[in-house]
Amino acid sequence: MNWAIVACSLSVIFALTKRYVSSSKRNRPPGPPGIPFLGNAFQLSRNAWAVFEQWKHEYGPIVHMSIAGQSFLVLNSNKVASDLLTRRANKYSDRHRSIVAAETLTGGIHIAFARYGDGWRRQRKSAHQGLTKEIQHTFSAVQSLEAVLLADSLLQDPDSWDNHLQRATASLIMAVTYNLPPLKSETDTSIAHIRAHMDRLAYALYPGNFLVEIFPWMEHLPAFLAPWKKEAREWFRKDSDTFMALYKDTLDRMTKNSNPSFVASLEAQKDQHGLNLLEKAWLAASLYGAGAETSYSSLQWFMVAMVHYPEVQEKAQRELDAVIGASRMPEFSDFENLPYLRALVKEVFRWRPPIPLGLPHRLTEDDWYEGYFIPKGTLCLANIWAINRDPDVYGPDAREFNPDRYLDEKGQLLPAVLDTQDESHSSFGYGRRICVGRHVANSTMFIDLATILWACRIRPSLDESGNAYLPNNEANTNTGLTLHPVPFKCVIEPRYANTRAIIDQTKEFYLHANGP
Repeated sequence: MNWAIVACSLSVIFALTKRYVSSSKRNRPPGPPGIPFLGNAFQLSRNAWAVFEQWKHEYGPIVHMSIAGQSFLVLNSNKVASDLLTRRANKYSDRHRSIVAAETLTGGIHIAFARYGDGWRRQRKSAHQGLTKEIQHTFSAVQSLEAVLLADSLLQDPDSWDNHLQRATASLIMAVTYNLPPLKSETDTSIAHIRAHMDRLAYALYPGNFLVEIFPWMEHLPAFLAPWKKEAREWFRKDSDTFMALYKDTLDRMTKNSNPSFVASLEAQKDQHGLNLLEKAWLAASLYGAGAETSYSSLQWFMVAMVHYPEVQEKAQRELDAVIGASRMPEFSDFENLPYLRALVKEVFRWRPPIPLGLPHRLTEDDWYEGYFIPKGTLCLANIWAINRDPDVYGPDAREFNPDRYLDEKGQLLPAVLDTQDESHSSFGYGRRICVGRHVANSTMFIDLATILWACRIRPSLDESGNAYLPNNEANTNTGLTLHPVPFKCVIEPRYANTRAIIDQTKEFYLHANGP
């Protein structure tokens, strides 16, 4: 009897050991231990990307965690993110289910949050066709106009520089999308509704604001127990009416002038991808949120960098002086002759990515990677913050702002960092979810920075003792979608005696070129 008990016990132990050894859970990537049910929820902060960067040093470039039973992978290196999100994009291009934001508030048709499927693919193809690298030059006139208007406003009212950046980015996106004339201010009524929509979306996406995202069964509660249902559905109806009105107004303007716009592109291809009016209206409106806020963030961080790194500003201005001189403003035709300025653009996007964690990709089937099991439904977060600051890729000064990292000994641009789609950074994302407007973003940032640095000298403000005041370049405010520096003051002055006169002359030229 005793031998029988021993034999039985050994058999059970052997079976359990074999099951443990072959368990997919045992083969998941390493990660920090959590607590029952809630997992790692209490280990995250508002700046979660910084926590994940620290985890990279403890657990490696691929880290597993869970929150309330949902599995997450944090991808902390460009290689891992490229291997999974780009090379296996057929498996890793879905989005997680967001009941309030993606399904109710935006009707499941917002391109950034829509699930991977036929509807999303048709929208993606339409957006890509309207914003390709080959046709982005059609927006050069309006980009140049907005850059000159921005430089003009910075010199006229330097204390309100942040408002001017916000106005310029919003105005450019509205011009590119809807063929609208320049906005008068950052609070213009033509963008107020879209801004309010973005605020609602950011609130809905922030973890913990709606319990239904943690407990999906609450979706089936009656409306009087779930007031968010009625409110979100009503906002979807109101937003849809507003976006369709903007779209139709653009069609009316197309009969009066031939200025290019994203809406015009959608209409030119309307028989190719089968989008209805509602889908096209939401696709156009989604460009504002994707473009205006991220560009605004990047310009803000550019201002921080110019105050903290005066030697970078001076080097860029020496290049501008050598190529352009003091008698005219920069143009897109100067692009090839300004390698340092082009490197500066790359560094602005790398140094402080507007969306430091990107948006999560959802795995649609079980997968294995380098011996690790990744179950279907896992949400994958590319930690752009850590990837862009990887010293193995960008050198020991990866945390600093240094455009020279992209240049060879002759001052010419080096080949792009591997697997970055010729960007040399990862701020535009990965795979089939990469930012569709990145070519417009790059060209806009080029002409904006060239124009600002040609016209303006930016330096720190002085405190009461006459000492330079430098803002904390690590501090930030997180809206839930984009990363912004904390407010600060700086001094902005014209670089030449005739700067204002040349700005006025150039402004009139571009206003005439862009027509009514």
